[in-house]
Amino acid sequence: MKTSDFDYELPPELIAQRPAASRDGSRLLVLDRASGAIRHMAFRDLPGLLLAGDLLVVNDTRVIPARLFGTALADREIEILLLREEPAVAPERIWSALARPARALHPGSQLTFVDPSYAALVVGTGERGMRHISFRPTRPDAPPFEAWLSRIGHVPLPPYIERADEPEDRERYQTIFAREAGSVAAPTAGLHFTGETVASMHARGIGTATVTLHVGAGTFRPVATENPADHVLDPEPYRVPPETAAAIRSNPARIIAVGTTSVRSLESWALENRPDDGGWRETGLFILPPFEFRVVTALITNFHLPRSGLLMLVSAFAGRDHVLAAYREAVRESYRFYSYGDAMLVI
Repeated sequence: MKTSDFDYELPPELIAQRPAASRDGSRLLVLDRASGAIRHMAFRDLPGLLLAGDLLVVNDTRVIPARLFGTALADREIEILLLREEPAVAPERIWSALARPARALHPGSQLTFVDPSYAALVVGTGERGMRHISFRPTRPDAPPFEAWLSRIGHVPLPPYIERADEPEDRERYQTIFAREAGSVAAPTAGLHFTGETVASMHARGIGTATVTLHVGAGTFRPVATENPADHVLDPEPYRVPPETAAAIRSNPARIIAVGTTSVRSLESWALENRPDDGGWRETGLFILPPFEFRVVTALITNFHLPRSGLLMLVSAFAGRDHVLAAYREAVRESYRFYSYGDAMLVI
């Protein structure tokens, strides 16, 4: 198996640059993973495609405004993407971050932002442009760090969305399930759901449950190795709440993961022998064909980049040939791809 086995041709104009007019206004390609049969539907048709007793599992992570623009020495413009908070003694906050240009930031470099309520100092370096940055309040009445970040931070849109973030993205690049702050990318399969969608499912006897996986920068990182098995995912924190564990143990008709992050959370949990303590764990699970799925029996997902680990995960679930055939059909039918694009239901 080679990374090139998961390639496909995608016209650039099919990469969605903005969300659909309404969350549930996107299209839905339904793929039968046993036969490869394809149906073309609308996402608002989803409740009618599911069965009473099904359980949908969504990721309730919340995207933080993790992209910051500021200046370093000699007014050098810099951009940083906050990735993960590290242990620190209050009121200091330390974050691992990607920096651009990384060469402009060294240990001891001071960063200045439009709101000077917090002073930022580079306190360490890592691989691939990683920097460890300390934030300290500059005055006793400084706002809480989260409020300051919300004021000056930008929505961390992925690089294939070739525009600056806009006020609309604060809402639309966030799912209606978002509760636990910590992601630098949205669990995009959840972006299509509305309150009406969920109410319609519940009225039909379809349940919902949550997991939390905080999405890191690895979601943007391409598989650069010829053999995908040599690719390493950065660990990401996740948890499966006790009530979700109980819902899964109640033998629902099907367990439908909403998004690849929900898949990785559930399958990582299964590999940990299904603990019911609801505690935080880390996963670097990279799902490739062949893979034995122990929990997930159906999947809702967006269309993913060629040669990407997420496409490999979907291929492990539904078969590479079926998935690539579905992608070719989606291209022919001018589906919208990637984060703000259309969705697939794999059953």
